[in-house]
Amino acid sequence: MNSTPSRFSRRQQWLAAGGLTLVSVIWGTTFVAVKDAVALAPVMTFLGWRFGLGALALLPFSLRGLRRATWREWAAGGLIGVSLFAGYYLQTEGLRYTTASKAGFITGLYVPLAPLLAWPLVRQKPSRQAVVGLALATAGLGLLSLRGDLSVGRGDLLVFGCAVAFAAQVALIGYAATRMNPLTLAQIQITTVAVASILAAWVAREPFFSMPQDALTVAVYTGVLATALAIWLQNRCQGMTTVARAALVFILEPVFAALFGWLLAGETLDLRGWLGAAMILVGMAVGQMGESKVSQPNTVKEV
Repeated sequence: MNSTPSRFSRRQQWLAAGGLTLVSVIWGTTFVAVKDAVALAPVMTFLGWRFGLGALALLPFSLRGLRRATWREWAAGGLIGVSLFAGYYLQTEGLRYTTASKAGFITGLYVPLAPLLAWPLVRQKPSRQAVVGLALATAGLGLLSLRGDLSVGRGDLLVFGCAVAFAAQVALIGYAATRMNPLTLAQIQITTVAVASILAAWVAREPFFSMPQDALTVAVYTGVLATALAIWLQNRCQGMTTVARAALVFILEPVFAALFGWLLAGETLDLRGWLGAAMILVGMAVGQMGESKVSQPNTVKEV
């Protein structure tokens, strides 16, 4: 498998890797907090508050771009937002029928899926080393996440649909972020998820305005940092790197989730878990080096 030359400079790719690592750190901090929050509030209600607050936090910075947005930006942002909402919805439904560990692993399959979905969109063929790195990282994710029963059931299929939706979100951002204003794109997709979540909460007759204080606090934190800041940063950084490199960085999220689970909630990792985390890091390093070897000076105007 021969790689097509990357259109991004090495400096851009390293800056993007740093920014996306920060995104993975932020998302990794949310697992413990969100787990506690959705034990207090219905899931769609929580998502409505989280993404609604995220949209409001980003609005002062994106208002000018929204006024100038073309129908293509609205369509792209809306489609990415629908993919993101579908991922959250399918994951939530799947968790009713499968274990959290299996759901965590299956969701993580969006990492190897994203470059495959992006290939026909952005014509970024992953290098051999990127494919090897993704395989190592996915195997490490299995060691980190999978326990017990490995049979496939209804919940597993729903969560796999979630992985496809998240992969589509990453692939679509890889296509749109080099062509459109990343701040405008982030605002539209966050607003789309907020509206869809609020409608879903209304259909399910969830008590939307009866949010417990502790859950509301988590919604503010995740809305401002893990939604407004992180999704804007994702859109900005993905405009400076390949989808394969972005996917390799995002697989750090479960590693940071395990780390913060240990620091904040007293959770522990056994030898198998530490081996899985190490394989993820090795896979990321192998894949990143492979993608770096094909980088060429950037020929796309930054947005």
